Amino acid sequence: MLQFTRYWAGRQDRIAAEITTLIVAGWTGRDQHAIEHHIEELAAIGVPRPSATPLFYRLGVGQLIQTGNLQVLGPDSSGEVEPVIVALADGLWVTLGSDHTDRKAEAAGVALSKQMCGKVVGEELWRFDDVAPHWDKLILRSHATIDGQRLLYQEGSIAAIRDPRDLMARYLGSDTATLPPGSLMFCGTLGAIGGVRPTARFEMELHDPVLGRSLKAGYTVEALPVIA
Repeated sequence: MLQFTRYWAGRQDRIAAEITTLIVAGWTGRDQHAIEHHIEELAAIGVPRPSATPLFYRLGVGQLIQTGNLQVLGPDSSGEVEPVIVALADGLWVTLGSDHTDRKAEAAGVALSKQMCGKVVGEELWRFDDVAPHWDKLILRSHATIDGQRLLYQEGSIAAIRDPRDLMARYLGSDTATLPPGSLMFCGTLGAIGGVRPTARFEMELHDPVLGRSLKAGYTVEALPVIA
């Protein structure tokens, strides 16, 4: 059960949400050159090319976690900031999350690697209808602590990623369909500045310059020992 504070029309409330379906959309860039860049940066660490773009990975909902400390196996994982759509009984909501992934396992299989790490999601929601009119103006940003230094890791307009309405239509096979209540979809990410690499801490932000607000979350990465 996830816990969220929701913000809409100058109001807020606190709810518990039971998620029954978790989808991670991959290779969701609108620009084919940007997709190729992300494919190539992952290929540099041994990740095979996708069979199609976009792809939709179904993950176990037990992977969803709201935490300030993420435990992972070994030192080879890193996060990616993504917009996240949460479907509730009263409509669609937006948060942010990290598709934290084991990069060593990713070289063996993307679907496998996505099941190996918890998917951290934020604790605040915006109503999707409040940001949909200016969706492409939203900014994604992340910082990573690497070798003791806090670095800008990702930054750019959300316009580089397919609109969530397009992703939902492709996933459901209907232009008029929307995710059913209890569904949560990670909508894709931006390329990493300087390339994908392991991080000791990951901080993420979804900024709305039109309404002057941000969703933020962050977590440290605790690498558990790999015992042969």
